[in-house]
Amino acid sequence: MTDQEKLYETLGELLFCVAKADGIIQDEEKESLKELLKNHPWGSEIQWSFNYEESKNASLEETYQKVINFCKHYGPAQEYTEFIDAMNVIAQSSNGIDANESKVINSFSKDLMERFHKDIEKLN
Repeated sequence: MTDQEKLYETLGELLFCVAKADGIIQDEEKESLKELLKNHPWGSEIQWSFNYEESKNASLEETYQKVINFCKHYGPAQEYTEFIDAMNVIAQSSNGIDANESKVINSFSKDLMERFHKDIEKLN
């Protein structure tokens, strides 16, 4: 598996976290995910990892930490903007973005920015 393939599998895990943030994954979120991925070049990998986490009823906290750890390992990437956009699409699909979904979205950005800022400081 390439790092980029793993990165997009990680997106599926991250979208699982957003969908599960309010306690239950709604049908609207699943439909929104299918629509979002239908023409995506890594759509099957993203969907597979989302489905895998859902099927094992994965812990939101453990899955989120796994995502953050991989992204920190992967380093800065243009794809993270796409990840944030996708998280917003999934969160919006069922009665708008609630506080728990917003927390996951904001935490992802904050956690990565803090890590990459520390990495830059080490270089200087």
